[in-house]
Amino acid sequence: MSSSETPSALYAAREPVFPRRVKGRFRTLKWVIMAVTLGIYYITPWIRWDRGPSLPDQAVLVDLANRRFFFFMIEIWPDEFYFVAGLLIMAGLGLFLFTSALGRVWCGYACPQTVWTDLYILVERWVEGDRNARVRLWNARWDLRKFRLRMTKWTLWLLIGLATGGAWIFYFTDAPTLARDLVTGNAHPIAYTTMAVLTFTTFFFGGFAREQICIYACPWPRIQAAMMDEDTLVVAYREWRGEPRGKLKKGQLDPSQGDCIDCMACVNVCPMGIDIRNGLQLECITCALCIDACDEVMDRIGKPRGLIDYMALKDEAAERAGGQPKPLLKHILRPRTLLYFSLWSAIGVAMIVALFLRSPIELNVTPMRNPTYVMLSDGAIRNTYELRLRNKNPEPRPFRISVEAEVSLGLSLEGQEGLEVTVPADATQSERLYVTAPADSAAARADRTAIRLWVEDVTNHDRVYYDTIFNGAGQ
Repeated sequence: MSSSETPSALYAAREPVFPRRVKGRFRTLKWVIMAVTLGIYYITPWIRWDRGPSLPDQAVLVDLANRRFFFFMIEIWPDEFYFVAGLLIMAGLGLFLFTSALGRVWCGYACPQTVWTDLYILVERWVEGDRNARVRLWNARWDLRKFRLRMTKWTLWLLIGLATGGAWIFYFTDAPTLARDLVTGNAHPIAYTTMAVLTFTTFFFGGFAREQICIYACPWPRIQAAMMDEDTLVVAYREWRGEPRGKLKKGQLDPSQGDCIDCMACVNVCPMGIDIRNGLQLECITCALCIDACDEVMDRIGKPRGLIDYMALKDEAAERAGGQPKPLLKHILRPRTLLYFSLWSAIGVAMIVALFLRSPIELNVTPMRNPTYVMLSDGAIRNTYELRLRNKNPEPRPFRISVEAEVSLGLSLEGQEGLEVTVPADATQSERLYVTAPADSAAARADRTAIRLWVEDVTNHDRVYYDTIFNGAGQ
């Protein structure tokens, strides 16, 4: 490279994007999805669910203090984290499935960055006007009107960010209690810090960064190519129908021109600021707003809709030759998508089965190895075990402890009369168990004897066991 040549920049300065308002079926779908997802996010922490007097009544709660996750009637304990892992795997496979079938449909409709950016653009349009008014305001010099509009918009953005951060922390503790503590200044500093961080990130990502997050920060645009093929339905421009493009002159259509009148409507509504007529691009999030804009123009000039549409690359040659595209289901139901769906379904079914088959009681046994055994005055051999009894029921339950072995063994609980103990609701309780082999018995003389400790719920007779070893004198 000569000294006079300037290396190309790896990052282009941001050109502000001011999407124009558009109406249509895809815009309506995006409004519905935005309303549903935001409603779920903001309202869910306030939903109550009665689990009894000893458990929290918040329907969805990530109880970090007690290492528990509650989701309506489901309760996940720390040792059941495989359920969370399974949900994450299902989310990943679901993303692969939708991307393989419909491109970046997740990015265009349900991604949090898209949803909150849509909300922020809605506020911006309500305060400053539609695209042309916002462009004029952007280029105008600072005066009292511009200052007033900007401050109004930024204040509303901050309030949305504050509500977003507040809703997030409500998932981790009782929402009404935390809301009262936040207002009175009695909440933990971590709560205020988390709210401040999420308020700033929501304000910045949704208000200023916007499409830059999708282009530069998110890895998915670069990964999606591995999930897509020529049967994937993506938003595309029918070049063979639209070209050569040309302006509409005095309402008259030129037969030598294509259907595209170069009105720039598809570009002006795009939240990413791209021209879909340039082909499939990394920046495209498949939101389909350009379809709505183009269909509206086609209706006005009397041309058929679909100049810009969801289509598969495999259909291009057929359509150019005047043929018909493949049916929609044949694009969606193909080996790749069926494989993703099968894996997704298998994991989902396995998790549901595991959820319903899990026991409401658990037993964990730790042999005390210092010393491994004790010889009593009568020659009997005693081993000590630490039992951790877990009661997942919403009420206290009496547990009975027993042993199963090929030899006769005696049991006793430290500080307890008999072998029954009551475990509080939704709690884990530790007990020390003594297992004794009579003098000169086979277990006392043997080096090691396999035993099985049982715990039975006296109320409904649910039983669990734990296999361990009894250590004898080895004579």
